[in-house]
Amino acid sequence: MPRSNHRRLGVAMDFSPCSVAALKWAVENFAREGDHIILLIIRPDVNYEHGEMQLWELTGAPYIPLNEFTDAEVMKKYGLKPTPEAIEVSQKAAKDKKVEVLMKIFWGDPREKICQAVDSIPLEALFMGNRGLGPLQRAFMGSVSNYVVNHATCPVIVVKSDNQNKS
Repeated sequence: MPRSNHRRLGVAMDFSPCSVAALKWAVENFAREGDHIILLIIRPDVNYEHGEMQLWELTGAPYIPLNEFTDAEVMKKYGLKPTPEAIEVSQKAAKDKKVEVLMKIFWGDPREKICQAVDSIPLEALFMGNRGLGPLQRAFMGSVSNYVVNHATCPVIVVKSDNQNKS
């Protein structure tokens, strides 16, 4: 677990371009030496293949250190495939900014789990991408970022990626 005398910054990460853009923005504009950047991964709760995941349902999996992001066996266990870009940004942040990058996985509804993570870790700030849903999609599906902005107990920074002019 990260030491409490450093800021804990969360980044909601699903390895999409917009979540990687949020990670980049957090690193370039907010992170400072000694911070802990925690990539929050929310997995669907439909099928638990491992008994451990049932144990971690409320608290999330243990923190996964940066050096295990590229370990195929560790990532396979959680059903994750981090993108090369997300790994590169994380490694560069650790090296250049001297921050500790960790991953924490939760299972369930992304809206609720992200808000729970903010409190349980706890986070000083949360960064997330905006998928750029059009008005109709947002009306039917809702927006994770909108929910989190309105319910999280820490500041939430929503980062728009460059490719969001599509409807």
